[in-house]
Amino acid sequence: MTQDFDRTIHTSTSTSTSTSTGEPDQGHHKNPKPTMLEQMGGTTGLVYTMLPIIVFVLANASLGLTPAICAAVGVGVAISVLRLVRKEPIQPALSGLFGVGVASVVAWQTGSAKGFFLLGIWSNLALGVIFLLSVLVRRPLAGLVWGALNGTGTAWLQDKPSIRYYDIATLALTAVFAARFIVQEWLYEQDATGWLAVTKIAMGYPLLGLALLVVLWAARRSAKRLKANPVQQLA
Repeated sequence: MTQDFDRTIHTSTSTSTSTSTGEPDQGHHKNPKPTMLEQMGGTTGLVYTMLPIIVFVLANASLGLTPAICAAVGVGVAISVLRLVRKEPIQPALSGLFGVGVASVVAWQTGSAKGFFLLGIWSNLALGVIFLLSVLVRRPLAGLVWGALNGTGTAWLQDKPSIRYYDIATLALTAVFAARFIVQEWLYEQDATGWLAVTKIAMGYPLLGLALLVVLWAARRSAKRLKANPVQQLA
């Protein structure tokens, strides 16, 4: 399933690149420049960032806080070393390791397992505010991030319907961040550490995946717009 999703993104990326520039796809070059998504290890690399969190949850339930922290950090280090040995992109693993490290420090300082989730809770609030503001200033982050990850640029900023498509996608992501914050902050206040772990996983990539479908929809609609109306005509 992960490989199918990667191929879908790659196909959409090639289409968006050719339509936004008005030139044929150059996918037959011998050494095409890898996109940022490929450099991050694709969707598989993103999934690796969740493994230390799952290990922490399971270890805390059976062994306690300190062993859980050690186990989570250990898994993060192991993933980084494994990807390095296999010469795979290690950015997702390092990002996950950094996040686990900071979360572990917070949990250690608070002396409570629920502190492990505190950074993520407030990060969701910050991201939600940032994404919402990007819509208000007419620079929807869904489009900007998509263009950066896939190398398709920002030609869509010259097309008002394309901006609206990415507005919708950005608001979908904002809703995800807002839902995470509201639910997890309430559970944090209720000291429901077990349910915090469940919602951390359930509202993680599954919920984000639904929002990314909206982003993919926006990207395809925008690509069709730019194909029918080249950038030179929209300027």
